[in-house]
Amino acid sequence: MAVLLAALTGGTAGWLGGSVAREGALQAAQTPAVPAETAAVPSSPAGVADAAAVVLPSLVSVETAATSGSGFAYGGAGHVLTNAHVVGDAEAVRVVRAGERPVDAEVVGTDTARDIAVLYAPDAGLEPVRLGDAAALRIGDTVLAAGSPLRLAGTVTSGIVSAVDREARLGGAADPQPVIQTDAAINIGNSGGPLIDTAGRVVGVNTAIATVGPGGGSIGIGFAVPIDRAAEAADDLIG
Repeated sequence: MAVLLAALTGGTAGWLGGSVAREGALQAAQTPAVPAETAAVPSSPAGVADAAAVVLPSLVSVETAATSGSGFAYGGAGHVLTNAHVVGDAEAVRVVRAGERPVDAEVVGTDTARDIAVLYAPDAGLEPVRLGDAAALRIGDTVLAAGSPLRLAGTVTSGIVSAVDREARLGGAADPQPVIQTDAAINIGNSGGPLIDTAGRVVGVNTAIATVGPGGGSIGIGFAVPIDRAAEAADDLIG
C-alpha cells in the first residue's frame, strides 16, 4: 500500500507532492519487563500539562469558505501564523478562539514554498507564543501538537519527536525541505497549529501526515515545519 503525505486542512484537503525522503531502517528497542507486583501506571511526562496551559491562550481556528485549519499568535502585533495551504487563495478569513465568536482577519501574505501564511487579527486578543529551538530537538523528546482537528478547538495531544532529519515536498516547493517527524496525534484541521516542547515553546508548525490512501487519518506519522524556517518566512511576509 502506498503511503501518501496529506495536508491537514478540513474541507477539501489537498495532497502534498512527493514522498518523505531519506527513509532509513529503524531498529526496534526492547524494554525490560517489569514484574507484575511492582508495575505501575506511568504519570504524564513532566511539563506536559503546564506546556498545554501556556499555549492554549495563543491558539485559534482558521476558517475560510473552503477549508479550516489552525493557527497561533506570532509576535505582539496581532499577527497569526498558519499554513499557506490553509489560507489558499481565500479573500475572506476568520479566526476563532475556543468558545468565542469569529473575528475577521486580513491575509498579510503567503509563502507557498515553505507553506507558511501570516494573518492580521488584532481584535482576537491573543497572547503571543514563545519560540523554541528546533535544532535542539532530539529523537525521543516529548512534544505536544495543538490546534483544531475536525474543528475541535483547543485540542492538545502529546507524543515524541520521531525523527529530526526527514525531508518532504510542501506546498508549491519543487525541492524537499526539512521537517520534524512526530507521533503526536494530528489530523485534518491541525494544519497551521503549533508543535510545542514541554516548556511551552513552539518548535514547529504542524503541516502534514503520512496516511495509507486518500482520506485516511493519523497513523502516528506527522510532520511539522521547523520553527526557525517558519519564523523566517513569517518575518519576510510581515516585512
